[in-house]
This record gives sequence, C-alpha cells and structure tokens, in this order.
Amino acid sequence: MEQRRLGRLGHRSSVLIYGAAALSDVDQATADRSIQQALDAGINHFDVAAGYGDAELRLGPWMTRIRQDIFLATKTEDRDRASAWASINASLQRLQTDRVDLLQLHAVGDLETLDRAMGPGGALEAAVQAQQEGLVGAIGITGHGTAAAATHLEALRRFPFATVLTPLNPVLWRDATFRNSYDALVAEIKSQDAGLMTIKTVSRRNWPAATDPTHSTWYEPYDDDVRIRAAVSWVLDHQEVTGIPTAGDVRLLGHIVAAEQNRMDVADAEAALLADPEYSSPFLNMPF
Repeated sequence: MEQRRLGRLGHRSSVLIYGAAALSDVDQATADRSIQQALDAGINHFDVAAGYGDAELRLGPWMTRIRQDIFLATKTEDRDRASAWASINASLQRLQTDRVDLLQLHAVGDLETLDRAMGPGGALEAAVQAQQEGLVGAIGITGHGTAAAATHLEALRRFPFATVLTPLNPVLWRDATFRNSYDALVAEIKSQDAGLMTIKTVSRRNWPAATDPTHSTWYEPYDDDVRIRAAVSWVLDHQEVTGIPTAGDVRLLGHIVAAEQNRMDVADAEAALLADPEYSSPFLNMPF
C-alpha cells in the first residue's frame, strides 16, 4: 500500500487509515478479523475515538502485539479541560497503552465549537498537558460539515496543530465556497508542514427518510466496487492528502482496500461519481 509522509511528524502513513468507528458496535471476534484484514493490507495508521462506542475496547487487546508497528490516534469530543483530561486517560486505559501518537480535538466544525475547545479552560489545555506529560505525541483537530475547512484554517492560525482531518469528495468540491476554503486550508497546512487527512470519501448522501440503514455509518455509503474505486481514486489523486480513514462499517474495508490497489484515472472517477443523480453532501442533514 502506498505511504505518504504525515507532515512534520514524519510518519510514513498508509494512505488508507483504519477507521475504527467500524468497531463501535461489533463483537471482539468480528473486530479481530477486521483488524487483521487491515494489517494484512498494509495499513499502519489506526484512528479511533473515545466516542466510538466499544471501538477502543476492541482495539485494546491488540496493543501488546502491534503497538510498536502502528501509528495510533484517538480523539476527544469534550470541550472543557477537566472532561477532556478524563477522556484522554480513559482512552489510554481502554486502549491498553500508556501513549497514543496523536490526540485529536474531535468534531470541531464551526467557530463556536472552536472557541469553546480552544478558549480558557478548554479541551486544548488538557491536550497540551497530556503532550507535556508524554501521554500523547502530537495534537490534531477534526471536524464535519461544510464550514469545517474554514474552521480548521482558523484553528491553525491560533495553534500549531500537527494534523487536520477535514472533509473532501467530488460533490463537496463542486461547491465553490467549500473549494475556496479547502484550498486556503491546504496552503496553510503546507506552510506549517502539518499533516492533512480527509473524511467522507465514500459517502453517497444522507440516509433517505423512512429508510432502514443497511450499514452502520451515519450517512449512506457507496457499497459497489465501481463507485468506491472512483471515490478512493479521486481523493487520493490529491497529493496534499496524507490519508483517508476507511468507512465506519467493517463490511466496506475490503472494497476500499481493493480500490486503493486498483485506482482509476481521476477524470473517469469524477465522471462516474457525478453521474449518480443521488450523489450529495452528507452534511445536509447530519444526525448530530
């Protein structure tokens, strides 16, 4: 699997990042099969979060075997210092490790949330303390929504986050406002030599009303090989992107791995996706 440098952290991360949200509501045997599948594919970067159900608990038993071989990232969605500090330490306990490589302030997609997390007594203070005490190697930021890129640009102006995890896919790219914000963010990321990861690669749309979801993702994902291949190919053609987390359903991992290994021309990829009349932003009606 291709690897790309994770900004100034220097880690050569696999372009597919294991999105451990897929482990939020599965048993240990299912988790074990999925984790092994990721390792066999060459994935060396695992991304989890305190808020991903049982995901940290499912990853924990693997740490004695693989901790030295992977880049391990987790997240806190708490906004105040005390709660974030408790979250960080609880994550380490669940993950059965004394240190993660990256701690991310999670789901910061607007300025109001950014102000809370970065203000006096905010979660950023807990992250910095954890870094100073050796509990985390670096601090990053993530976010959803059409304002995420602009919010993350402002975040980088206030604090030297080592990584950013922000949305990108062809349907979002068609929005000129989104695209301009993303381009400005990329320029700042390059200036600071931060690492850029992107999310919602294989999202198709929000789940239609009165539809029983067929996957454990909060959005409807693509589940056919052609469009998954197109989506992965299109995003990874952006060389500024270090990696993309795999979708939050264990059944999609094999399709995404196959797509990375057999990429298609970016123009053909974009045409295949935009030919779908139901393709739309997953942020039109987020359930959180």
